Amino acid sequence: MATLIAQTNLKEMMKRVPEWESKRTAIERTLEFDDFNQAVDFVNAVAEIADEAAHHPDIDIRWNKVRLVLTTHSEGGLTERDFQVAEKIDTLEE
Repeated sequence: MATLIAQTNLKEMMKRVPEWESKRTAIERTLEFDDFNQAVDFVNAVAEIADEAAHHPDIDIRWNKVRLVLTTHSEGGLTERDFQVAEKIDTLEE
């Protein structure tokens, strides 16, 4: 079982993933690409990260926009695993 991150620590944790937005029990990020194919390629790269970590974001694709939401459903909120996956996803843009 993962340990939930206390709301008092959330601001500090968010510094690790500055492109993400805190939604109390989740973190989310929307990325925009040139076209649908680039968006799908990005989602496929995210899928590899998620499978490797055994921790999967909710993903919404709208033509050239991809919205990712990370939360630890089994714990009902944010855990270290969410931030680890977010950090790995952020490396895809480098």
